[in-house]
Amino acid sequence: MSLFLIAALPFLGAVFPALLIRAGRNASSSAAGFTTLLAFIGLMLHAPAILRGETIQARFDWLPGLGLNANFFLDGLGFLFATLILGIGLLIILYARFYLSRQDPMGQFYTYLLLFQGAMVGIVTSDNILLLLIFWELTSLSSFLLIGYWKHLPAGRQGARMALTVTGMGGLAMIGGMLILGNIAGSYDLTVILQNKALIQASPLYLPALILILLGCFTKSAQFPFHFWLPHAMAAPTPVSAYLHSATMVKAGIFLMARMWPVLAGTPEWFYIVTTAGLVTMVIGAVIALFKDDLKALLAFSTVSHLGLITMLLGFGTKAAAVGAVFHIINHATFKAALFMSAGIVDHEAHTRDIKRLGGLRHLMPVTFTIALVASLSMAGIPPLNGFISKEMMLEETTHTYWLNSPYVIPVLATLAALFSAAYSFRYIAHVFFGAKRDDYPAKPHDPGFGMWAAPAFLVILVVVIGLFSGKLVGPVVQAAADAVTGDHPKVYLKLWHGLNPALYMSMIAVVGGMILLAFHRQLEAIWNALPRPEAKVLFDRLIAAVTVTADRITAGLHNGSITRYGLIMVLFTVGISYMAFATGTLSEATRSVQSVGILPVLGWIALVVAVVFIMQHHRKRLIALVLIGVVGLIVSLGFNYFSAPDLALTQISVEVVTIILLLLSLNFMPKDTPIDSPASTRIRDGIIASVAGLGVGGLIYALMTRDFAAETISGFHLANSYKGGGGTNVVNVILVDFRGFDTFGEIIVLGIAAMVIFALTEAVLSRSRIRGYLLTRKPDLPQDGDAHPLMMVVATRVMMPVALLVAAYIFFRGHNLPGGGFIAGLIAAIAIIMQYMASGFGWATERQKIQYHAIIGSGVLIAAATGMGAWFNDKPFLTSAFGYIHWAPLEEFEWATAALFDLGVFLAVVGAVLLALESLARFAWQPGITSEHPMDINPARDDAAEPTKEA
Repeated sequence: MSLFLIAALPFLGAVFPALLIRAGRNASSSAAGFTTLLAFIGLMLHAPAILRGETIQARFDWLPGLGLNANFFLDGLGFLFATLILGIGLLIILYARFYLSRQDPMGQFYTYLLLFQGAMVGIVTSDNILLLLIFWELTSLSSFLLIGYWKHLPAGRQGARMALTVTGMGGLAMIGGMLILGNIAGSYDLTVILQNKALIQASPLYLPALILILLGCFTKSAQFPFHFWLPHAMAAPTPVSAYLHSATMVKAGIFLMARMWPVLAGTPEWFYIVTTAGLVTMVIGAVIALFKDDLKALLAFSTVSHLGLITMLLGFGTKAAAVGAVFHIINHATFKAALFMSAGIVDHEAHTRDIKRLGGLRHLMPVTFTIALVASLSMAGIPPLNGFISKEMMLEETTHTYWLNSPYVIPVLATLAALFSAAYSFRYIAHVFFGAKRDDYPAKPHDPGFGMWAAPAFLVILVVVIGLFSGKLVGPVVQAAADAVTGDHPKVYLKLWHGLNPALYMSMIAVVGGMILLAFHRQLEAIWNALPRPEAKVLFDRLIAAVTVTADRITAGLHNGSITRYGLIMVLFTVGISYMAFATGTLSEATRSVQSVGILPVLGWIALVVAVVFIMQHHRKRLIALVLIGVVGLIVSLGFNYFSAPDLALTQISVEVVTIILLLLSLNFMPKDTPIDSPASTRIRDGIIASVAGLGVGGLIYALMTRDFAAETISGFHLANSYKGGGGTNVVNVILVDFRGFDTFGEIIVLGIAAMVIFALTEAVLSRSRIRGYLLTRKPDLPQDGDAHPLMMVVATRVMMPVALLVAAYIFFRGHNLPGGGFIAGLIAAIAIIMQYMASGFGWATERQKIQYHAIIGSGVLIAAATGMGAWFNDKPFLTSAFGYIHWAPLEEFEWATAALFDLGVFLAVVGAVLLALESLARFAWQPGITSEHPMDINPARDDAAEPTKEA
């Protein structure tokens, strides 16, 4: 099975549990299980090749120019993690089916679970760090949904926010580190990066990249000082805790450290940062776990401790330590998932996770007791279980590792952590299952049905079997994964008995010491509770509150709703940056002379300056300002035409007409004058800043126009390939519909969305009774002409409409070779129709509207999309034009390009968007009255010509 399909299956299957929940809980869980099983089978098909030391690859160059390729690869490390993700995922799906109550939305749960599963599989199989980062952030988002699944619990919501905040911030740091790493290696593909150890470690950017990447790893894998989020995530349902916090999410950081081990490990920086963080986390997590009364909190801190153990081993930087880390990843996943599920069973049946309210359950829940006993002993490192072997391997490596030239620091602290680990493991057994039966359980405990204990039972069987036959059962997998981690072929030696060595003595001290701590737990707990210690949750809440207050103050100071302030900040920043560039940069000598200027450009420039000055003088008179703005637009259009840009001139003047009409409609509901809000000093300040910015832009344009460009412009390419590549001689149109067709496609979509937003806002405003009442009863502030729809205007617009539509058709059809095209033609057609609204009124025109403008927009976008997709049938990229010559009798031979169909889509989208927006605004002017059935108010040919009518 392709790696693409294995990675995609969880995402594709995520939709089915939510849909099939209507068919029942079994159907929903079966859909989730079948999806995971199918991906697991596909993964296992690659097992023989992986165990032979091969690497499976699947490549798809998506955006090679940006280095973003959808490349996947599967080696021993990825295979190990993918097996844990999909294998334990299957067991969690089975367990959750019987754990969740009928009140819990099970379909939603399985959808979230599969989304998370897909993101994790994507992380461990990605061969592109940019793709890996996408999956990395998806795990944060999907885990947020899973941790906060019980939305009715405040603890669940807060735990989800805390997890998202911590892991999300770490993810942002990791993005920076990964981008630096890719820049050093010259590629964003992991298989390339992993071959450049010497280049990366010799780079001056190695340490910044290392720190940023480790921040992402430490936050995801709950390493000190970011360990506090994991226990608070225990508010999630137990299946989530068993999955995310034993085998998947918290192992993502471990996976990335193991993945990057070949290029980042082996330096003093790696050793001291990673080893110290892992060692401290291992000790702190073990100590805190011993004094937690909540079963899941105990297991959460034990998870923190064991993650610290694996991190420490990876930090050692030796091949033997890497082998131990890989083996403990397997062992921890088996016994910890089983323990979480056993804790969930106790909570499910006894209705409490408080250890102080439990005890004596071995008689009431013998099956659960057996599962918890075996898993706890493995966590404590008791032979012959699998946890014992990896613990011995860890302790052995500590005896060969020096920290600041001391041979004792790491072994002593590791033994201390193992001692506390044994103590909390023994406590989990003794205080929950041993002792006398009680008569004050919140509910009568009993073993659940087979469906709930089958999954943890299978895991504890693995715990025993791996412990007894580790070399034969998991040795090949550990070997393949260790090869991938180290980039070599280290010796994998897995067996129960390693002889009488320091590790065995250290282990004996840990087990005996753990029993002693358990015996004196009550006294130690009293001391622990009396000791002052920082509470991570309180510190986190205070930090978030401080950041929020600071952000509010900054926002209130900068983002206060004043457009003038926003413009001031933006212009000042732009001027400052520009001045810095000018002051520190170099400006070459001018290479182009200034051409002679004729009388017409001078007159146009004078008219433009005069219009701008009058706008400044009369800008508070909104109607006058609008007329002057139209004059400026007209002069700009003439300027485009003077500089041989007729397409731009036609577009500018068409847009100008539509904009003026739009603003006139808006001014109908606004005061005629703009009030004076700014004092004179502020206006003088703004004028000075605007003048400096304007002169700066003018100077920049002058400098550019009088000098040759540093690089060759792209216009030469467009001129040379317009006809050969796009079949048209109008370069501007060919750019819009072919070379940059995707941009145009996006623009018409945005234009359609904007028009529909205007329509939706109009609907929302008019649905409010108070506003609608005001509009229906408002009185005009100026005297109104009794002839609202004059005869001359009606006749003129009727005569102009077919002419305008004919002009639009002409502009459309000639656009590929001469100035014109669908955008300009659409504006002309829209203006022709708008004139009918202006001449005969909104009511008369709306009654004769046959096609909804929404449909016109949609049909335009669909036609443009279909034209673009048609190129795929010719094995060409999206929106690649095809063209040729056609001879239809009696017509002469003519050229036809598929770009004309795309331009038709542009035409329809523009017409629909402009008319929908303007019609929506015109609806504000509607008032009840007598609607005339005639297009004009006064018509001498009618008998009722003398009777004035009022537009509805």
